[in-house]
Amino acid sequence: MSSCERRRPPPSCRTGLADQYTVIETALGPVFVAWNGRGVSTITEAADKTAFETRFRQAFGRPIRRATSMPAALGRAIAARLAGDRRARVPVDWRGRTSFEQAVWKKALEIPAGEVRPYSWIAREIGRPKAVRAVGTALARNPIPLVIPCHRVVRVDGHIGEYGLGGPKNKRTILQAEGVDVDGLERLAGSGLRYTGSDTTRIFCLPTCRNARRVTAAHRVRFHSEREAATRGYRACKVCRPAVAA
Repeated sequence: MSSCERRRPPPSCRTGLADQYTVIETALGPVFVAWNGRGVSTITEAADKTAFETRFRQAFGRPIRRATSMPAALGRAIAARLAGDRRARVPVDWRGRTSFEQAVWKKALEIPAGEVRPYSWIAREIGRPKAVRAVGTALARNPIPLVIPCHRVVRVDGHIGEYGLGGPKNKRTILQAEGVDVDGLERLAGSGLRYTGSDTTRIFCLPTCRNARRVTAAHRVRFHSEREAATRGYRACKVCRPAVAA
């Protein structure tokens, strides 16, 4: 849970007018979306509106009411994000969130639909390479899953791992909807194969990188580690920027 959800909400989470919410359809089915003047405050599943409203008030310490409709611009931005458009800008209410959590979530926003990155990739990209476990914790506290695509972050060993919005089954569903070969990823992870290279370009990538997917079977090379790839004369892709998964 976030700092707004672990204990009595601090003033930064308690102030302001009531948030509003509506229900939208996603690849996972209907989800509740709440927002206020600062931006989206939460996206979550709930059994019904009463359960959602109760959970929201407990988590954020402020009132919530059903909206007749979502603001058009916000609705378009969320729909574009859910469709995989990384250019879409969805405003977020960051109150009560730490700078580290925000850095993790903003980096996750850069992962393209149809691709995944390990926790260690985010840790390295934000300049905290040893904070892999903390990255996982921050992603578990993601207040707006689907928009902030924590489902595109996988375990260091390549397995898809857990998911806060309904568990691994939902994570598999949303990744498959975005075009990820989840079964293929799990097979590679089970074999300890973490990187994909091309024997023509001598470049290696993370398995779901768009460049890796272009490599034909005849020229595809698999590696267990970044070190193995480098030892065999391959250089890292500049698009997916593979890192040592530690």
